[in-house]
Amino acid sequence: QVQLVESGGGLVQAGGSLRLSCTATGTIYAVNVMGWYREVPGKQRELVATSPSVVEAGITKYSDSVKGRFAISRDNAKRTVYLQMNDLNSEDTGVYYCVLENYPRVPGTPSIDWGQGTQVTVSS
Repeated sequence: QVQLVESGGGLVQAGGSLRLSCTATGTIYAVNVMGWYREVPGKQRELVATSPSVVEAGITKYSDSVKGRFAISRDNAKRTVYLQMNDLNSEDTGVYYCVLENYPRVPGTPSIDWGQGTQVTVSS
């Protein structure tokens, strides 16, 4: 059973920075994608950034709204993905969820697991 534990959310002023971390435990396949989605009230959960473990799992993706401000990175040995968020603005406020897409075989359908979410609030 996979568990994703997030940390690093909080309250920050506009223009500030935060760094989110997410560590996965359990069965993690060599081919996987880890990343972040966010959710605000009244809107669908949206992709922020994702990063593959290997090229077979795809490419690094960013939403247009965070390109140039956010950077995703990962430490496969630590099973951890990070999201460095710079130049934050009020539209970045939301609950950020860590996601793991786990591929037991490629090609194939991944299993998907979510973290519990961490709140990011940007004050103007």
